[in-house]
Amino acid sequence: MRCSINAALFAVFTSLTLLACASSALPQFKPNRSDQDLNAIGHRNIGGNVNFFSREKELALGKQLAQEVERSSKMIDDPVVSEYLNRLAQNIAKNSDAKLPVNVRIIDSNEINAFTLPGGYQYANRGLILATNSEAELAGALAYGIAHTALRTGTRQSTKGALMQLSSIPAMVFAPYGWASSSMYQRLNLAIPLTFLKFSREAVSAADFYAVQYLYQAGYDAEAYPQLLERALQQPPKSQNIPKAFSTHPPLPERLKLIHEEIARLLPQRSDETASSPDFEAVKERLRAWPQTPSAPGANPERPTLRKPGETTKPLEPPKAS
Repeated sequence: MRCSINAALFAVFTSLTLLACASSALPQFKPNRSDQDLNAIGHRNIGGNVNFFSREKELALGKQLAQEVERSSKMIDDPVVSEYLNRLAQNIAKNSDAKLPVNVRIIDSNEINAFTLPGGYQYANRGLILATNSEAELAGALAYGIAHTALRTGTRQSTKGALMQLSSIPAMVFAPYGWASSSMYQRLNLAIPLTFLKFSREAVSAADFYAVQYLYQAGYDAEAYPQLLERALQQPPKSQNIPKAFSTHPPLPERLKLIHEEIARLLPQRSDETASSPDFEAVKERLRAWPQTPSAPGANPERPTLRKPGETTKPLEPPKAS
């Protein structure tokens, strides 16, 4: 029963977040003076003031959603890889505006992707890590997720969605956190105002903006982030029939242009930036050697693998010292 409740909660939250993820034609994020001040990192509130979730409630929600993800996905539980990834993430987090703890885990999937749940729970696919060419690129991917944690994107989108529904449907009974009103709204199949749909594009642009700063502040080459984006996101979208106005992310050329402008304008040049490390190369070797799960007939090997109840994956033994 508890699992089914968690699954329903996950589905409703995901539906509400995706509902808030469509967008207008151009990103609307406009940084203020504090947003552009590297010395203000860690002392500014970029998470916004209007949020139906306290930090404690967001942490509890994130934990529930994370349990559902890990129940239904095949995770990589290699202590060497996990320690390295979390060490990298904590270095970024302490040079960020995040007010919530950051936890990173790896999903055994070849797909080049990652996502961040409320409460600082971040998941990176094995395919994404293997696609990075340097520790700085991997740190850039983590910095993007940590920026969403600092922005509290998930719960702010849910709050904005609930507020939109309250104003659009006055007779609807509002349940805590907007879960019930969201599912009712979707069943009614009502139109979604574009003024609401643009919020996700704004959040993506904001996360790009802060991720570059966090990467730089942690000692990495900030150019590694747009380099990863350009290489990883160049593949054409699965559907060419999605209007630009309903894209969940700003077009890649627009994202890259804004990021490069920010780097040139706000980040002083320096010569002591970290590009990569032996630990990064060692972790990639361990992930390349990770046992591949045989795909069922007709299955898509690029999608995350579902884990059977009680199934565990034995980690690789740490390399012996020579």
